[in-house]
Amino acid sequence: MPLNETPDPAITRLLQEWSGGRSEAVERLVPLVYRELHGLASRHLARERGAHTLQPTALVHEAYLRLSKSASPDWQDRAHFFAVAARVMRRILVDHARQRGRVKRGGAAPLAPLDGLEPAAVAAIDPVDALALDDALTRLEGQDAQQAKVVELRFFGGLTIEETAEVMGVSSGTVKRDWVVARAWLYRELAGSSPPA
Repeated sequence: MPLNETPDPAITRLLQEWSGGRSEAVERLVPLVYRELHGLASRHLARERGAHTLQPTALVHEAYLRLSKSASPDWQDRAHFFAVAARVMRRILVDHARQRGRVKRGGAAPLAPLDGLEPAAVAAIDPVDALALDDALTRLEGQDAQQAKVVELRFFGGLTIEETAEVMGVSSGTVKRDWVVARAWLYRELAGSSPPA
């Protein structure tokens, strides 16, 4: 479901009420954003290997629990909410990978393809280690926070170019440029070489 199918004013108003400490606003907000959050989770988990044990519903519920633990979060607007939700989903997926303890036991961490790379580049590094991607993304954030946010929203949040632009309040062209540069940077970090032209 595209992010723009639920009216912005209703969600923004409820987020502002939640920020103001009205807990009942959260109960009215959940039905408005649940399908969108579930769609984000489904799109991301569809790129995971088939043996992944985390399901979209569980990812959404865990994200909701973590988001709702903030007594009075300072939600700016709907876009801010979805950006934070994408970040929370990223943390959940990385935590899930660490809990499985596969790296400690010498096995591979849960793997996921890096969406959007050219086919030759994907073949060279697919599948991507979720923990290595998280580490690389943290380094990218230190160099260019906007590019890191684009990757986070596109990869962990499952948003399209247009949805990412909407959430970030920038043009689709800016997102496309940041996505291309960030993918090349991440490719070098994860594969140790430059991506094919």
